[in-house]
Amino acid sequence: MPEIRLDGITKQFGTFTAVDDLTITFDDNAVTCLLGPSGCGKTTLMRMIAGLETPTRGTVRFGARDVTRLPPRRRNIGMVFQYPVMYPTLTVRENIALPLKNDRTVSPAERDRRIEEVLDVLGLEQAVDAFIDQLDAGSRQMVAVGRSVARHSEIILFDEPTTNVEVNAKLKLIRAFKEITRRLKQTIIYVTHDQTEAMTLADQIALMQDGRIVQCAPPRTLYGDPTTEFGGWFLGNPGMNFLKAAVVDGQVVTDILDQPLPAPAGYNAPEVVLGIRPEALRLHAAARPGTVPAQILDRVITIGGRYLLKVRAGSADVKVKAARATIEPTEHMHLEAPPGALELFSGGDRIPWPENQPKDKKAAQPWTSMSA
Repeated sequence: MPEIRLDGITKQFGTFTAVDDLTITFDDNAVTCLLGPSGCGKTTLMRMIAGLETPTRGTVRFGARDVTRLPPRRRNIGMVFQYPVMYPTLTVRENIALPLKNDRTVSPAERDRRIEEVLDVLGLEQAVDAFIDQLDAGSRQMVAVGRSVARHSEIILFDEPTTNVEVNAKLKLIRAFKEITRRLKQTIIYVTHDQTEAMTLADQIALMQDGRIVQCAPPRTLYGDPTTEFGGWFLGNPGMNFLKAAVVDGQVVTDILDQPLPAPAGYNAPEVVLGIRPEALRLHAAARPGTVPAQILDRVITIGGRYLLKVRAGSADVKVKAARATIEPTEHMHLEAPPGALELFSGGDRIPWPENQPKDKKAAQPWTSMSA
């Protein structure tokens, strides 16, 4: 399967720039999620890859082939949209088989094999003879996926396929997508605004903001090493804590640290922004090295029975995720901010700590179990 290479891609609608001078390579045989808020340009970018939009500037290549000006039918791609186009007078099997009927390179035996494979992967065997209007929204979307996959296109594009599906069907769809990508190894681009989908499905995530890809990396790297404040804020539930810290005599000073840390060499601004994940912060009942006095202002229960706490240390308010159910508001605790889990930002972009500053990325992962 080919890689997808975009070089200097720009798309303007009048005076509005939807995609801005974007250069990136999407790996072959991999799932790349285009992730970002509504209006960031991810669907426009996908439509240019599909041939449904023509770039104002730049080139689109599938492997060595320049497809910038080719129509969709000459790109050998499959697409799955938010609202699947189904044929209600045809059964599930007939809908999946439809694109293969006019493909003379596919024998009847191979066509049947592909259909059976797709039905098995998607768990549609029991509905194979049902008509489309007899299915719920999630099952219809499954059929749309199966129809695209059965063609064995070099590239498959998904445009927020679970947006209009209820929760239980959405989970089933995501499991099916994972199984498809595991078995078939096609080059897949998956557009979503849902970070959970992206973190679950992707080999790499391209995070978009205002028509640009601000970071493209595997899910763990994107979460644990955000290169921008936007990335730290957008990923996570909730996102990173951001605190302004003073820089005094080459030292970073903040109320969540018991002692200053060395500032980056040559950094002369009077302030810097510190970022830290809520699950990287720790609470202790008794004082210990590395902690500062703190007060619990509020708590709410979150998914998985964990607690999201609002904590005040000096003049700084931060969000902390903890598993301890006995913590009560107004309780006095001691807050620890591991220096290795802290990030530094200036002007919205990450700046490096001094080389001797230890990093502890395991303290800042969404799947880490923390206890207070």
